[in-house]
Amino acid sequence: MSVIVTALRDAPRGPSLSAMAASQALAREHDHAHHHGAALAAAAQAALEERGEQWTSLRASVFDVLRLDRPASAYDVTEQLSAAQGRRVAANSVYRILDLFVASNLAQRIESANAYIANPHPGCRHDCMFLVCDRCGRATHVDNDAVTEQVRAAARRAGFAPERPVIEVHGLCEACSAATVA
Repeated sequence: MSVIVTALRDAPRGPSLSAMAASQALAREHDHAHHHGAALAAAAQAALEERGEQWTSLRASVFDVLRLDRPASAYDVTEQLSAAQGRRVAANSVYRILDLFVASNLAQRIESANAYIANPHPGCRHDCMFLVCDRCGRATHVDNDAVTEQVRAAARRAGFAPERPVIEVHGLCEACSAATVA
């Protein structure tokens, strides 16, 4: 986290004109709707099929597990699928599907938890931030292209070619925070 804080501290104050222009261009290029429920599954299926991949029943089942608001490890996914199907699901199959989903932007990896969560806008490629509750494990997806562009710009100024900034903020979600006060 200190690297991110340093990058943000060293970044210019306020979004630069180029960052704002890039953010506006990105907004015009796609529909940035956050999908939920059946609409999310349909958007994920469409995005995967656009890549020439099949939406199999096992892939649909893995995606259903990832649609929860808590990140799931590959082990968690394997266990849930095995219990639901009444038979042992091969872990290597789950790992391959998770790798495909991340590469296809259907799922995102919560690095600090070594876990995965469904991308609420699978047709949209940009950097995201996660707010991860240390008490209940819930992960909230936050979009802020101005902040992530500042991280990328700081990396470029340092002579680094950023590919995928991962920004995770750990703390307490609103519900857990309220429970602590009560």
